[in-house]
Amino acid sequence: MNQYNFNAVQVRDHLVQAVRDLAGQQGFDKVVIGISGGKDSSVCAAICARALGKDHVYGVMLPDGTQKDIHDSIRVCEALGIQKRTVNIGLMHEALRNVTDQSGAAQIPEGDYAIPYSRESDINVGPRLRMTTLRYIAQALGARLVGTGNLSEATVGYCTKDGDTSCDFALLGKLTSIEVVEVGLTMEELPAELVKKTPTDGLSGQSDEEKMGLSYQDIHDYIRFGTCKDPEIDEKIRKREQANMHKRRMPQILDPFED
Repeated sequence: MNQYNFNAVQVRDHLVQAVRDLAGQQGFDKVVIGISGGKDSSVCAAICARALGKDHVYGVMLPDGTQKDIHDSIRVCEALGIQKRTVNIGLMHEALRNVTDQSGAAQIPEGDYAIPYSRESDINVGPRLRMTTLRYIAQALGARLVGTGNLSEATVGYCTKDGDTSCDFALLGKLTSIEVVEVGLTMEELPAELVKKTPTDGLSGQSDEEKMGLSYQDIHDYIRFGTCKDPEIDEKIRKREQANMHKRRMPQILDPFED
């Protein structure tokens, strides 16, 4: 991209109108959003509140056991005046561990294979259980489920298939993480410190940038300008983008009739 002109106010207003237009086309007036207390879900909730009215936005807080910063999630809901509910997925997560050999509680039937422990698999269960819970609530309410992932994370595959990639519409899917912050800072109803809060997954104990091994600024520059001015980092991002493209597409349908 040779020219880059980002107008955060204009983008914000276009997204508000886009939500209204989609609601009119599809005939819904309520949305469900998982509220983490970070910038992405906060900005999504604020945009939907402007588009549909705060009473039509249902925020769900989804701690996995204990969440140290859950007060930030509550603060977002209260600042926006949206509906709020807390559903702790900790018992669901523990039940899954129990029946898949992870806690030693399961009795493996003779002849069946054992399921080895995988830290990454266990971490990714969190987003998948959260999305299942959000789907359950959204269908019960007759609402649409809002995806809160951004373009930076999708580009490098920092997202969980069947987890945070699953939604009815992706509100921030064409914005980089840097741009989401800029949009959020135009919304006076959002606490600025939460918009600028260091992103974490709330599961691994690391910041998003630590876990990715990449900075959001470098990813932004790669996407918008074609380079972050470091060839090694560019190549690292490019390889991750290619390797994780399957997360951004519908499952591949294999053709049994093709030679």
